[in-house]
Amino acid sequence: MKKDTIKWFAILHVIILIFSVNSICSKFASQNQFLSPKWILFYGIVICILGFYAIAWQQVLKHLPLITTYANKAATTIWGLIWGFVVFGEQITLQKVIGAIVVIIGVYLVVSGDEEVNGKASKEEVSSNE
Repeated sequence: MKKDTIKWFAILHVIILIFSVNSICSKFASQNQFLSPKWILFYGIVICILGFYAIAWQQVLKHLPLITTYANKAATTIWGLIWGFVVFGEQITLQKVIGAIVVIIGVYLVVSGDEEVNGKASKEEVSSNE
């Protein structure tokens, strides 16, 4: 993996982490009365994060394949589990851990399968151009 790819992969996961904060703000907003100052504050944060995310996602797509970026978006499931425990005191059950492991394995299989297919396609293109 090239240094540039690793850099953009790290940036992608920072963006996913920031995006996952939306669930926290949404939950806090839902605990307040509609259009109250706190509700407006939390949903304002949600809108700002979504705006940042939309722009940042487009930048990442310029440097990483769509399948890789989209598959890694599933990491928000893991962040949701962590945020639920840390911020809201929710239980981390065996079922939730198994679900997170399934997500991680799924992301790995999708990304590694794409790299394998793209690697074969690249080799075929090189040999046909010679």
